Amino acid sequence: MDWLNSIFSGPFLALFGAALAAGFAGAGSAKGVGIAGEAAAGVVTEDPGKFGQTLLLQALPGTQGIYGLLVAFLIMNGIGLFGGGEMTLTISQGFQYFAAALPIAVGGYFSGIAQGRASAASMGILAKRPEEFAKGMLYPAMVETYAVLALLVSVLMLINIR
Repeated sequence: MDWLNSIFSGPFLALFGAALAAGFAGAGSAKGVGIAGEAAAGVVTEDPGKFGQTLLLQALPGTQGIYGLLVAFLIMNGIGLFGGGEMTLTISQGFQYFAAALPIAVGGYFSGIAQGRASAASMGILAKRPEEFAKGMLYPAMVETYAVLALLVSVLMLINIR
């Protein structure tokens, strides 16, 4: 029964939320960067001069992982993990931190993958019509909007936890 009490403690729930934010957003970014990287490799095989542009498109899905890591750090700082003292949180506060992590965890995961797919599709524009590269950048950038919104919701929830 002790293990049940430790799972349903404020600090555990908050740290679990931080782990979800960093883990899921990072996993979405890893998948998205991988998808874009596969497409980039094909473009660079045909024209090595397009390396810089493909690298930019490939890097875009990596931002979700950064957002998730930011939220995880904000949670760990908010609960006093970096202070070295005892973390005293109520279960209610722990659930609040956990809930605040969910928007970027879920939004970051799915938008990272979607942005990777959009970036891969934009590689086709770069390969066939390099003069239209700026237009191709807009497609993955639109997906980024939803990752930023998820980050905003998580941060707004975090700053209001009492």
